[in-house]
Amino acid sequence: MRDAYHEELDSIGEGLVEMARLVGSAIGRATTAILDSDLKLAESVIAADQKVDDLQHDLEARAITLLARQQPVATDLRIVVTSLRMSADLERSGDLAQHVAKLARLRFPDRAIPQDLHATILEMGQLAQRLMAKAAEVIITKDVDLALQLEQDDDAMDLLHRTLFQHLLDDRWKHGIETAVDVTLLGRYYERFADHAVSVANRMVYLVTGEHADELQTAPQVEGA
Repeated sequence: MRDAYHEELDSIGEGLVEMARLVGSAIGRATTAILDSDLKLAESVIAADQKVDDLQHDLEARAITLLARQQPVATDLRIVVTSLRMSADLERSGDLAQHVAKLARLRFPDRAIPQDLHATILEMGQLAQRLMAKAAEVIITKDVDLALQLEQDDDAMDLLHRTLFQHLLDDRWKHGIETAVDVTLLGRYYERFADHAVSVANRMVYLVTGEHADELQTAPQVEGA
């Protein structure tokens, strides 16, 4: 019975990894769709989000069953509760990738992003995908140091987000209000996607250590350590 119980806990972790990989792929493909005005690719991203939703629903159902039948305590309880929260972060990440794809579909056959912003949006998309890949690795390895690195990586996304606003506020902006709204939304989608990847990593820090990531990062260093 206990073996089956721990196998179920392991399978929940595997489900989280699959979700992370799916949403990481989704944000990468959505970025390509919006930069290339690729309607077919955008539609595939939108449709694929259902699989992420299904995985979350399945994971939630299995976690709730474990809570009801096994009544886990201590570390096992932390695993189940933290997994539920991570699944919510990952599901929301999938929604954000879908939003990017929907914006590409809305503006098709036109391009939603002006040429002079392509490099910035491409970099944001690639960074979002790398962050989620790291989050997946953190789930697999439970590597606290790697998890804490994501907070620093997210600073790069925040910088790119600010770069977009600098373009929007520049007196030389010539792409109109509709495009400005699209760019503002898009920047927010990527910034929030990165935040969810960081949240997943931070939750794993808590799962492993019992402490929150910000507490570990601000803890005073012991002299000679």
